[in-house]
Amino acid sequence: MAIITRARKARKATAISQQAEEASVFGEAINYFDAAAASLDLNPNVTRILKHPSRQVIISIPFQLDNGDLEVFTGYRVQYSFARGPAKGGVRYHPGVSLDEVTALAFWMTWKCAVVDLPFGGAKGGVTCDPTKLSVNELERLTRRYAAEIIEIIGPDKDVPAPDVGTNPQTMAWIMDTVSMHHRAHTPGVVTGKPLCIGGSRGRVEATGRGVTIAIEAALEKMGKSLAGATVVVQGFGNVGSITAKLLAERGAKIVGIGDQFTGLSNKGGIDITAAIAHLSATTNKRRSLEGLAGSEQTTNSDLLELPCDILVPAALEDQLTQDNAANIKAYLIAEGANGPTTPAADRMLTEGGVTIIPDILANAGGVTVSYFEWAQDRMGYYWRESEVNDKLRDVLRENFDAVWETARSHKTSLRTAAYMVAIRRVIDSLTTRGIYA
Repeated sequence: MAIITRARKARKATAISQQAEEASVFGEAINYFDAAAASLDLNPNVTRILKHPSRQVIISIPFQLDNGDLEVFTGYRVQYSFARGPAKGGVRYHPGVSLDEVTALAFWMTWKCAVVDLPFGGAKGGVTCDPTKLSVNELERLTRRYAAEIIEIIGPDKDVPAPDVGTNPQTMAWIMDTVSMHHRAHTPGVVTGKPLCIGGSRGRVEATGRGVTIAIEAALEKMGKSLAGATVVVQGFGNVGSITAKLLAERGAKIVGIGDQFTGLSNKGGIDITAAIAHLSATTNKRRSLEGLAGSEQTTNSDLLELPCDILVPAALEDQLTQDNAANIKAYLIAEGANGPTTPAADRMLTEGGVTIIPDILANAGGVTVSYFEWAQDRMGYYWRESEVNDKLRDVLRENFDAVWETARSHKTSLRTAAYMVAIRRVIDSLTTRGIYA
């Protein structure tokens, strides 16, 4: 039986990434934190604590391929903060997953939970793999072994994983079942984003895209502009991008560009989003793509970002808007559906150029908000109607969007800095109230 290992390569790639600060996603995240912290005049001792994760776990995940060979992938779970409650964050399956990336994502989750005032800290997990090259059975074996390796550090009162890039409700079902089998107890609250039949929440699948839509509507309202007739480009057409595009189109916006990891599509007259979603669903192989969608011109994903539009929604991966393309962005409003799509250099260029950016920790907080609702429903064994979930989501996001907007206005700063200011203050209040156990 052959044993193939990629753990050494993954660790080497992580070390190289960490040595190059300019290539560090976590380094970019810290830059945003520093900008907000400077406006808060924080105690340096507290700042020092907030800039270090509570726990970083690296694991090897051996599992059997369908051909009988053994594969070994590298997995991660980073728990950044527990100041406000159990850690909370997704699990990502992607070839680019590294300790640096997962740490940055856990860092962002800390502030994302705080900026919408949820009783959670921040966490993130992932496995360095390409899920499109694995069968369903291989994904199940990989997931169950990953869950077994981190079982001591996750749970409803410890750390609550959720779906992310490359994972879905079925992945969460496997994790929940693995934990339940080990504990010999039904533990639906160990994960969120589950199927409805095992304790998932209505509205969870659409929550992140719905949250992006709510944030865009709130920003346009503050800016005295209308969504009806506005032109929109959405980069990334997974769960977040496709639902955002669908909801915006239903509210009268014209979607003039969409794209996935394989291609970009544009149409000045507007793209039929219902047809685009149906096109993806009709794809029978693992390469689910927008390629071949009728009625649109093909473009590259990089050119997609530079299309003329009013609103740009980067909903793919990190570092999509950089100093190399920031000057070519035409939108006046950017809503970050993805985590970390804008580098600090690009953020400065865009902000100085008059572009309003709804930062990721606020724009895409709809998913974790409904995850909180799911966690709460699981713990009390009582489940809400979808209309209740959506109403509560809107209330939470609008209330906290208003708080961020007012902070930005009163401090004469960007929405990003204001969002971090609100979030950091909330985490510090919890941290100092609890005290430092040392």
